[in-house]
Order: sequence, then structure tokens, then C-alpha cells
Amino acid sequence: MDLGNPVLKLCQDGMRAEAERRPADARALFEQAWAGRTDDYDACVAAHYLARQQDDPEEILRWNQEALRHADAVGDDRLAAFYPSLHVSVAMAYERLGNTVAARAAFDRAAEHAVALPADAYGEQLRTAITDGLRRLN
Repeated sequence: MDLGNPVLKLCQDGMRAEAERRPADARALFEQAWAGRTDDYDACVAAHYLARQQDDPEEILRWNQEALRHADAVGDDRLAAFYPSLHVSVAMAYERLGNTVAARAAFDRAAEHAVALPADAYGEQLRTAITDGLRRLN
């Protein structure tokens, strides 16, 4: 990701605020990122992080679907390794809402995109989330 991009920089700062247990600061930074989006790529990333700040499961799902909609509109492979995370987030939101059929379908889509995941801790964390989600829903 291009950390020279102001939207991505705000999201990185927001993730740091999350790690430092400053949720209000994180949310404000992610909202600034959303307000500053200039294209579908920016919008996808900002919406993904805004979803993490929601308390209402319906809003979590809405923001995750918004992120996925913008990812689909990007039209190139810049978000290839991000798709598994987007689909896992949608799946977990559906699961939290009790819609196991939609959750299973989203975990299946995450699994289809898992080939793009890096061979590192991040990739392993997502592969585990996919496997665990599918196991829960079988």
C-alpha cells in the first residue's frame, strides 16, 4: 500500500490508535479517511476500517459491504491480498447477525481469494479465520 497516500496514512494512524486503545481517536481518523477518499481504492480501505469501529452488527455489515463494493470497483489487482480480509469481515458480520447461510458463502469467497495472501503472520491469521469459520458453519 502506498503510505504516501493521505487516506492510507490516516488509516495507518487509526490502526495505531486502535493498538494504543484509543478507540475515539481511531474512529475519528477513519472518518477523516472516509471523508478524504478520492477513489474506490481509498474508499475500500477507509470503509473496511470504519466497519471495525461500529457497535451495531447491521452497521458492521453495511460498512464491510461498502468496502467490498468499492474493492470490486477498483478494477485491478491492487486489492488482491485484501479480498480475503474483506470477505472474512463480511462473513463474521453475517455470522454475528445469525445469517449462517450468507456467512458460509462469504467464508467460501474468502477461501477462493486466499491464494493471494502472503506467507506471513497476516496471511496465516486470515487462513486460520477462514478455516475456523468454515468449520463452525459446517
